[in-house]
Amino acid sequence: MATTTEIDLVDIGGGNIGSVRRCLQRLEVPFRNVAVENPPDGSRPLVVPGVGAFGAVMNHLRTIQFDQIICQLVRAGTPYLGICIGMQILFDSSDESPGVPGLSLVQGKVVRFNAPKVPQIGWNLISSKDPAWEPGYVYFVNSYYPQPVDDAVMLYQSDYGAPFCAAIKCDNITAFQFHPEKSGQFGQQLLERWLQIV
Repeated sequence: MATTTEIDLVDIGGGNIGSVRRCLQRLEVPFRNVAVENPPDGSRPLVVPGVGAFGAVMNHLRTIQFDQIICQLVRAGTPYLGICIGMQILFDSSDESPGVPGLSLVQGKVVRFNAPKVPQIGWNLISSKDPAWEPGYVYFVNSYYPQPVDDAVMLYQSDYGAPFCAAIKCDNITAFQFHPEKSGQFGQQLLERWLQIV
């Protein structure tokens, strides 16, 4: 899928940016790597991937004042795609790091799975109440998941011991708890769809 839409790929100090970069290259999507030295200016959609602990990522963002940049751009309408920890930091707080505030761009908190085996590692089915978003299997690696205050923002749901929020969509924000870049053709289609929307 070649596109003229250039993406700003945000390095938040967590892992996984390499696999997202390779996926964008496969899709022939032009992108530039942005960080504190060359911050995004809002002229391109933001992709915020990451693997890591909520507190460590938020403390890193605050230390370099990148949390303010992300919030300002998203509140101004810049499209945002969060992956894994890039989804969790959107919320107010996380049980993983008590006392560490998130970006509070989406109301709610991040909670730990109550399941026999944590973390969840592997493929799981996601489904949506919106028939325009088809169900499919995607790859997860997570011990925590977000609980939005408003269920209306939930784009996809999955089940791991109990139903949980697997993706959200509200206004210019889209975020996946799973890894679309590691989820085969279906995950690639989800990324392509987001690119078409923005």
